[in-house]
Amino acid sequence: MQGSGPVVGFDLDMTLIDSRPGVAATLRAITAETGVPIDADLVVSRLGPRLEDEMALWFPEAEVAPVSDRYRELYAALGVPGSELLPGAAEAVTAVRAAGGRSVVVTAKHGPNADLCLAHVGLAVDAVVGSRHGPGKADALVEHGAVAYVGDTPPDMVAARAAGVVAVGVTTGPHDRDTLLGAGADVVLDSLRRFPAWFAAWRRGDGVGAA
Repeated sequence: MQGSGPVVGFDLDMTLIDSRPGVAATLRAITAETGVPIDADLVVSRLGPRLEDEMALWFPEAEVAPVSDRYRELYAALGVPGSELLPGAAEAVTAVRAAGGRSVVVTAKHGPNADLCLAHVGLAVDAVVGSRHGPGKADALVEHGAVAYVGDTPPDMVAARAAGVVAVGVTTGPHDRDTLLGAGADVVLDSLRRFPAWFAAWRRGDGVGAA
């Protein structure tokens, strides 16, 4: 039965999981197939943009859509096994569940691949909304009645603000504390290990200040 507690949204890549090895492996497979030399190390150092936006930096416009579709197809086989749970991710989801709440993953990743990644790392959440970026994430948060959104990029913070929910940044991705605060984060955690304590304090009404 659905809980009556708070709904918390989580980004996926570099928030709940370290997807860099799997992304790099998939990009190298794309390079092998197409002959286009994608710098996989560079791409994984800046995860966050939409896949099509990243591919547009390497391929002509007419090839972006088909190569993005091919990436998603390859990712299911090559990328998912390269996913690892980030420290504190399981504890963060458990903290929400213990409060009678629900965890909703809202991610730019293709939904079926997001499901596969979560299954691979053994993390059970209540819902997954894939293929959402920027304003699309805000819409999903509103649709699910979220009260907070946890993410590692400036667009995640902007989406939380647009949805009118608490913006929780984590520095496990490519962006530092000041960058996330500048994008609108209400609080920035150095890892999700800090989330349960912050979440408990926030639920007590202690504000949204730094944990």
